[in-house]
Amino acid sequence: MSSVYANMAAATMRHAVCQVMKSTSSRGISSNLHLRWHSSAMAATQAQESKLQSQPNKRKPKTGILMLNMGGPETLEDVHDFLLRLFLDKDLMTLPVQNKLAPFIAKRRTPKIQAQYSKIGGGSPIKKWTDKQGDGMVKLLDELSPNTAPHKYYIGFRYVNPLTERTVEEMEEDGIERAIAFTQYPQYSCSTTGSSLNAIYRYYNSKGEKPKMKWSIIDRWPTHPLLIQCFADHIQKELSMFPAEKRGDVVILFSAHSLPMSVVNRGDRKS
Repeated sequence: MSSVYANMAAATMRHAVCQVMKSTSSRGISSNLHLRWHSSAMAATQAQESKLQSQPNKRKPKTGILMLNMGGPETLEDVHDFLLRLFLDKDLMTLPVQNKLAPFIAKRRTPKIQAQYSKIGGGSPIKKWTDKQGDGMVKLLDELSPNTAPHKYYIGFRYVNPLTERTVEEMEEDGIERAIAFTQYPQYSCSTTGSSLNAIYRYYNSKGEKPKMKWSIIDRWPTHPLLIQCFADHIQKELSMFPAEKRGDVVILFSAHSLPMSVVNRGDRKS
C-alpha cells in the first residue's frame, strides 16, 4: 500500500506544481518542470519522515499554498471527533435536528470505524502523504518561481487537525502575501471543496475582518492531463499482470463517491 501512496503522491505533486504555477502567473518554466519533476518528486516522497509542517526557513514565506481536504483520524482516539465534525457539516449533509442527531450517530459509529482503522495500522495516512507532497511541491516552486518565493505549504482539513480555520489563522500570523486555496479533490462539489471554501469564509466572517492575504483558488482539476496519465499508468500496470491474450477481455470497474440526487438536483454535478 505504501508504494501506491508514494506513486500517487509523486503524480499528484507533479500536476499540483503545474496548477500552482498557473495560479501564480509564472511563465517560461513549464518545459523545465516537465523534464525535472520526476526525480525531485520521488526524492521528496522518499525523504525521512519528520515534522515537515514546520518547514524551517530563514526567509519569511511570501506565498502560501493551502492544501484543502477532509482529512482522516491519525489515531483511534481521533475517530470520534472526526465523525462528529463530519456529521455536523451541513455542506456535506443535512439531517433532522442535526445538532442533536450528529453527536448520537458519531458516538454510535465510533467503535465500528475504529475497528476498521485498526486494520490499516490504527489511523489514516492522509496527513503523512499530504506533508510529503507539500514539501516536494514548495521545493520545486522555490526553484522554478523565485519571484513568488519563499513558498510554504499549509494543510487545512475539515474534520481533523490541522483544521482549515486554524490554518488560515496561522497563515495570517505568518504574514503571507499571496494565498492559494488548492483543493486536493479533483472534482468540485459543494459537499467537499465547497465545504472547505466555506470554512475559510466563516473564519473571516467570525473575526469581522477582511483577509490581509491576496487569495486565489484552484477548485477543480479532474481533466488535468497529468492526473489522467497517473490513472492510465496504474491501469496499464495492473493489466500487465494478465496474459497478453486475456487483456482485451479484462473488465475495469470505476468507482467513486456519489452524491444524493437532492444535491445533484440543486446544481451540484461534482465536475
